[in-house]
Amino acid sequence: MAVTLQDVADRAGVSKSAVSRTFTAGASVSDRTRAKVEAAAAELGYHPNVLASSLTTGRTKLIGLVSNNFTNPYFLEIFDRFTQALQQAGLRPLLVNLAHEGDAVHSLDMLRQYSVDGVIVASSTLPPDFTAAFRAAGLPVVHAFGWSRSAPDTDLVSIDNIAAGTLAAETLLARGYGRIGFLGGPREASTTQDRLTGFQARAGAAFVGARFAPAYAFDAGRATMRGLLQDGPGAEAWFCGDDVIAIGALSALRDAGLKVPGQVGILGLNDMEMAGWENIGLTTIRQPIAEIVAASVALIEASIADAARRPETRMLPCSLIERATLRPLP
Repeated sequence: MAVTLQDVADRAGVSKSAVSRTFTAGASVSDRTRAKVEAAAAELGYHPNVLASSLTTGRTKLIGLVSNNFTNPYFLEIFDRFTQALQQAGLRPLLVNLAHEGDAVHSLDMLRQYSVDGVIVASSTLPPDFTAAFRAAGLPVVHAFGWSRSAPDTDLVSIDNIAAGTLAAETLLARGYGRIGFLGGPREASTTQDRLTGFQARAGAAFVGARFAPAYAFDAGRATMRGLLQDGPGAEAWFCGDDVIAIGALSALRDAGLKVPGQVGILGLNDMEMAGWENIGLTTIRQPIAEIVAASVALIEASIADAARRPETRMLPCSLIERATLRPLP
């Protein structure tokens, strides 16, 4: 039979409440009592039941990690970092896939069934009403990797996507490209619109137009670039608003017999692991994943500890990663 709290109390010669306090972070217990309880627990092979303790503390330590980008390999990297960071903070991630969910209220009901202590929305395409619904229900919520000027009063952690678009245009112009275009992700995504805004404003007369892939996916990037090639002569270089779309575009260009970067230049955004593979070598704009994840976890911890704290917006800088899909600087 499983070792119980009472078994440990009997072996240590203390009360059940003393055992409970010993295994409750921040609870008051003397060093002598703690030593006796820990020794008894080790002898009996006792491990605290975190689910049972949640009934006492009112905290499950579950954090809903919500996204709708599970098919994008970049987000697998993000989820890996999030799960590690949450676990290191003593929290437990609950992955929630909203790929086919359009109703914020239904999603909220699902999270409530698990009594999550907070929610991290890791998406650039979920609309602001999702974070609004979570916050209105009293759930601490952080929106990571997304940004919208119409977003609710919510903690936000992202890069400055307008600045990223500006950097992309400056990068292409500096390499002598006279006709440059934007191949973005879904048109409705706030990040897509902001990246296009920054790119178009800095590109000026060199801007030849924008096209939008229906999803952040390899096949979507390849199909969209094939369509652009069928339309006839276009841009000398394309800024793709996501690495996986850029890699799909590279595939389409190579299938068409075009040399990259000799005939067409490609610039991505994110710096996902795959972008650095030798057979891809994508020049891209790096999004600081580790820093965004760390900031998001810190903010959700702060909100759980203090429900009255004011939300923050943290915009982190991005940087160019030089590889092999753009011509060199003159």
